[in-house]
Amino acid sequence: MSSPMSYLTGALYGVLAVYLGGWFLGYWMGNFALLLFILTTVTMLFWFAERFKFLPARQAAAANLVAQDEARRAELARQGIQKVDGDVSAAREKLLMQPWWLDWTAGLFPVILIVFLLRSFLFEPFKIPSGSMIPTLLVGDLILVNKFHYGVRLPVLNKKIIDNNPVQRGDVMVFRYPVDPRQDYIKRVVGIPGDEISYNNQKLSINGQPVAVQPLGEFYDEDSLRYAPKFSEKLGAVEHNILVNPQQPSYFGGLPKNFPFAENCRYSAEGMSCKVPPGHYFMMGDNRDNSQDSRYWGFVPDENIVGRAFFVWMNFGNLGRIGPFH
Repeated sequence: MSSPMSYLTGALYGVLAVYLGGWFLGYWMGNFALLLFILTTVTMLFWFAERFKFLPARQAAAANLVAQDEARRAELARQGIQKVDGDVSAAREKLLMQPWWLDWTAGLFPVILIVFLLRSFLFEPFKIPSGSMIPTLLVGDLILVNKFHYGVRLPVLNKKIIDNNPVQRGDVMVFRYPVDPRQDYIKRVVGIPGDEISYNNQKLSINGQPVAVQPLGEFYDEDSLRYAPKFSEKLGAVEHNILVNPQQPSYFGGLPKNFPFAENCRYSAEGMSCKVPPGHYFMMGDNRDNSQDSRYWGFVPDENIVGRAFFVWMNFGNLGRIGPFH
């Protein structure tokens, strides 16, 4: 006979299946950080209930069964009956056995807790979904994001409680998309607070100083099956490669965009320039002609930072991609 707790556990797993199914099919946008937090909390409650209620109750029932058996044997021995049939060992083990609904809740709590702590405070895996960071990162790269490099943040709320390294120009950063914070984006930091960023005629300048680039020949993009001019660029202490097609004119819609601090930006036929406000960052993709970034939707606030990307841990189509990157 099923207990009310087994029905409750079944209902919780049903809700989880519906949520994940709708997320997978695109009916709604999922929030994995929130989901992991809820799973940790729910399994923790079951774990505490098992430790302080259900397990002691099963142990008491098993002890009572053994005591009753011993009393019965003592009474029979008093009556001169020495040989008594029946062994309560199997029944005792059955009473002590953890039910399935605790196996699938309290039993999973330690594993879920470890995943939650690792993902929230140390490293988070991230899959490159688009070609905006080519040639540095390719579509299908599975990367690691250092969650504590810029500071320790509270899970779900993403509020910084401990500061660490400052954001530097040239960092590859994962952040919550300002237009829709449910989505994670990855770009390179081009401008930090106070910087004047200009991108005119496909040439980047920071605080009035052109960023030097060196031609490196052509890059073959296996996804688009096209060649694109590749250049070496240096931002701060970081030297990295970018793609820029001189045949493709800069175009940002021609008009200022509707985003916070849009008044800090000026757009023209040649390009655009922006003054980075305090507590914000200007982001660009390394694939300069194929990247929706700060040139289009504005600045990234500090509270949107997820972490610093630093390592490709797997690419199933190209194992040679595994390793650190700039």
